[in-house]
Amino acid sequence: MPEDAARGFEPVRPVRLYERIVEQVEEAIASGDLRPGQRLPSERELVVQFGTSRATVREALRVLESNGVVRSRPGDPNGPEILPFTTGGLTKQLRRLARADGLALSQLLVSRMMLDSTANRLAAVLRTEEQLAEMDAAIEQMRTAVDGGYASFSEADFAFHEAIARASGNTLIQVCNGVVRDTVLSLISDKIAHARNSQALMKRSLGHHEQVLAAIRAGDGPEAGRASLHSLYDYYAGYVPKAERAALTALLDD
Repeated sequence: MPEDAARGFEPVRPVRLYERIVEQVEEAIASGDLRPGQRLPSERELVVQFGTSRATVREALRVLESNGVVRSRPGDPNGPEILPFTTGGLTKQLRRLARADGLALSQLLVSRMMLDSTANRLAAVLRTEEQLAEMDAAIEQMRTAVDGGYASFSEADFAFHEAIARASGNTLIQVCNGVVRDTVLSLISDKIAHARNSQALMKRSLGHHEQVLAAIRAGDGPEAGRASLHSLYDYYAGYVPKAERAALTALLDD
């Protein structure tokens, strides 16, 4: 018997009727046949159009609403409203993935180093004067927060990286970086806040951020990316087991 013929197949997963309805609505939005602000037909009309039960239509609408695709208002005689696209659903799914068991801190840090440095390189080329002013303001907040405690410093640090992510002009980088950053901090923020040298760590981090800002202001993408990599490594590597640090050091320039 030929080798290919001996290969087994996976059982076919049955598709529930409400999933077909969800697919059709999402495809209509993707193709532009349905646009934000428009309304779906009433529940009764949808039952007729899809040729299915009211319970199936209601389950499909529940899934669409849960995914942020439509919004239904109690007592509204009109059909559900198509909502504009937001990154909320994507953020939720990425956060679930990032928090999954077996995803080591070293893996999260490698992802953050890559995303952060890429955002910096793009921001150095694409940033506007208004966005540069936002970064300046965040750095000033960080300077003030060094003596105000880790919580204040972390808030200012977040504002700085958000400004850079927006300046990169890439929504996916902004969302992914935010999720990874939040997850990393959720794992080790308590250790940083109560470290004996927490103020020294904040001052060193501030110095690295000032280097990043100077490179972005000068339009030097490679230097902005390099400074980001070293900043993140210096700040977080101590929390990663030595046996796992090779992946982090592989991203650093010689």
